[in-house]
Amino acid sequence: MRAENSATSPTAIAVTTPAAEHSDTEASTTSTPGSAAGALATTRPALRGTLQAALGVAAFSLTFPATAWGLEGFGPWSLVAVRSVLAALIAGGCLLALRVPLPERRHWAGLAVVAAGVVLGFPLLTTLALQTSTTAHAAVVVGLLPLTTALFSALRVGSRPSRTFWFAALVGAASVAAFTVQQSGGALTTADLYLFAALLVCAAGYTEGGRLARVMPGWQVVGWAVVLCLPLTVPAAAVALSFEPVQLTWHGVTGLLWVAAGSQFLGLVVWYRGMAAIGIPKASQLQLAQPLLTLVWSVLLLGEHLTVAAPLTATAVLVCIAVTQRTRG
Repeated sequence: MRAENSATSPTAIAVTTPAAEHSDTEASTTSTPGSAAGALATTRPALRGTLQAALGVAAFSLTFPATAWGLEGFGPWSLVAVRSVLAALIAGGCLLALRVPLPERRHWAGLAVVAAGVVLGFPLLTTLALQTSTTAHAAVVVGLLPLTTALFSALRVGSRPSRTFWFAALVGAASVAAFTVQQSGGALTTADLYLFAALLVCAAGYTEGGRLARVMPGWQVVGWAVVLCLPLTVPAAAVALSFEPVQLTWHGVTGLLWVAAGSQFLGLVVWYRGMAAIGIPKASQLQLAQPLLTLVWSVLLLGEHLTVAAPLTATAVLVCIAVTQRTRG
């Protein structure tokens, strides 16, 4: 208490030495927003957010190959329901262990959108699509997700990216769309319709989840969303497992575990943290790299063959990513 009083008294201020004044001036100079220290303090969270969003993209890039593996041992409805239940058990355990309080009532509507789009809608629609589509084809169709998410973000949270941002995003989306049409022979299939519907519901879930991640930790957004689905996923899993045959193969179990723990929970945790740090539009453009990563996994894990158009699309997409990450909203 005595130290506090002396520090704040007029006498203490009056006897400040020149050296102390110099050190105070130096400290205030180095802490100004325009200084190197201020720039570094601003850059570090952005870099960390970009890294987290990139880790989320890497986790998501394995979703389609893992789903294809899972379909070797489970039916589509069983796979989606069981993965959601397992993800809810992981998330619920974390929430209970850390004694996280229930979200405020005003956040439940947003969590419901995340649950409907990311936890239920996207996994179900893409799993149905992968029954008749290759993972490579599905990956390039879902490559339109960044632009769709940016559009939802502009409508929902009022973000206004620059014209350069939109131009680069449209070029990236056009490249992915051209690749998709070339791969499918110019005709849309039922699987494509499933995938386009998945784009819409997932973009809505990403946008709402990114908004919520600004007011609560990202892992809690994901955790409460999957837990919210338990009243639907538990009965659905019981019914689906009773009607669809199950073969506990190594591929099937590994695929199920990855889509439950990696794609449905851990990937979303770092993804939402990244979106909260760098913004929804910029984070969404990192997903332009997701179909290209999935193409690599489809070759390495599933033995699928790529066309010559793949490296050309990769080059165009990577350029678009670089442009969007340098533009300001």
